[in-house]
Amino acid sequence: MRPESKKLLSDMQEAANLMAGFLENRTLPDLKGDPLLRSAIYYQFTIVGEALAQLRQQDEVTALRISEALRIIGFRNQVVHGYGKIDDEITWRILQGKLPILRRELEQLLAE
Repeated sequence: MRPESKKLLSDMQEAANLMAGFLENRTLPDLKGDPLLRSAIYYQFTIVGEALAQLRQQDEVTALRISEALRIIGFRNQVVHGYGKIDDEITWRILQGKLPILRRELEQLLAE
């Protein structure tokens, strides 16, 4: 794997791990009611999506090994350009169901 690809994957892993840490002992009402938590989560989502978009341009084969890569990039675009339409309940389901998968995949890719 190219060094540039590893750097982008590493950036994604750091952002995903930060989100997981931010969520420890937190609930959906915390996400809805804490502007600092919301800002932190959505900023890290932006990093993940942007790094993945760049990876897709530079190394599409590796990028597409990440489940739902295109949806992740799309979510980043929603956060950046359609922030007024973000649904915290959908975000919470993504965090609970998809973030652990992403973290495992990034760990596997970086171990290669």
